Amino acid sequence: MNRLTDADRLPAGTTVATIGMFDGVHQGHATLIEALKSEAHARGLQSLVVTFGQHPQHVLHGGGLKMLQTLEQRLSTLESFAPDHLAVLEFTRELSQLSSEDFMRLLRDRYGIAALIVGYNHRFGHNRNETFADYVATGHRLGIDVIKAPEYLGEYAPVSSTIVRGLIASGKVDDAMHCMGRPYRLEGTVVHGFHNGRGIGFPTANIGQLDPSIILPHNGAYAVLVHVCGHTLQGMVNLGNRPTLHNGTHLSIEVNIFDFDDDIYGQPIALDFIKFLRLEFKLGSIEELRAQLTRDRDKSRAILANINNEE
Repeated sequence: MNRLTDADRLPAGTTVATIGMFDGVHQGHATLIEALKSEAHARGLQSLVVTFGQHPQHVLHGGGLKMLQTLEQRLSTLESFAPDHLAVLEFTRELSQLSSEDFMRLLRDRYGIAALIVGYNHRFGHNRNETFADYVATGHRLGIDVIKAPEYLGEYAPVSSTIVRGLIASGKVDDAMHCMGRPYRLEGTVVHGFHNGRGIGFPTANIGQLDPSIILPHNGAYAVLVHVCGHTLQGMVNLGNRPTLHNGTHLSIEVNIFDFDDDIYGQPIALDFIKFLRLEFKLGSIEELRAQLTRDRDKSRAILANINNEE
């Protein structure tokens, strides 16, 4: 697998390509990339996935849209599908003004595209009223075969990055996991927190230094898999303001890692969100909180045992 740089150019007529944002790299994207690889193999050409460095909405309308992945996470996931080439195209206002013909010509001349696999409902170019038949005609003029990819029709169809963002934001991380084909992951660094957990028998690692552009699940408690220091461990995480412990309005993300007590301050950590447990709510005492956390831990162990069995 070759990750192309801005300076790289591919010989004319050597690739079959697809292009998109691919945020979250969900099951619909997987269907598209498998169709790409199959078509490239049938033609004896190389497969190429082209993604954008920035979401078009961020460039055209500001940075309000929260993403499912950082660029590096997205590229790493795309690489796991093993296309022959992966390229990042910088999305700019100038690029957004190109016609579909000029855009396809840019792709052809830069990446040697002989055929373009188009997502089932994908649109590109300045004129969004163009139809798939228009793209086919434009491609014919440029010497590019334009092919529509099959629609993803799995159990959780339809699926889109917008749908997955909505599921994450509402706490439905198990549904999001099925749509993506893997759990939703947050990556950060273990930082110092309030240090209240150890005193009640549930020591926690406080997660900080998250990318601010990434969407967070709805506040509450979740069963998670924890990746830290080369280990994959079970745990439960709470996102919220810790009302029982009166820690103010600051949002904290604290994970209790089961059967693990190493010093991991300053270490990178990743959380895979498996299942929502409950909303955050204020309890009447530390004893009630300890009892609730015990119930959460027991429920998490049962959920994660089933996940491990499925794997």
